[in-house]
Amino acid sequence: MDALSREDVEQIALLARLALDDDEVERMRVDLAAVLVHMDALAEVDTTGVEPMTHAVPMDLRLRDDVAAPSLPVEVALRGAPEVVDDCFSVPHIIDKSGTAAS
Repeated sequence: MDALSREDVEQIALLARLALDDDEVERMRVDLAAVLVHMDALAEVDTTGVEPMTHAVPMDLRLRDDVAAPSLPVEVALRGAPEVVDDCFSVPHIIDKSGTAAS
């Protein structure tokens, strides 16, 4: 793996919407390069025949039975809503009328 450049870290920071000063960019360059070295080492491990898992130790999920029950009354469900319109939660628009994302 080639070492990360300052430009690589600055691009990653831009994508992550992070404002990094020069010292932080250098520190992140070193830290991210170390992470990538570890990832390269993991990529070399032969995992043939290893079953995928969701957790490092066996776990049984304790799920409740899916039983139909009465819904909350509208007044109770909307009690904490900052704004209600026609017995519904009112939320800001995320798509304007032209079909593009609102800002």
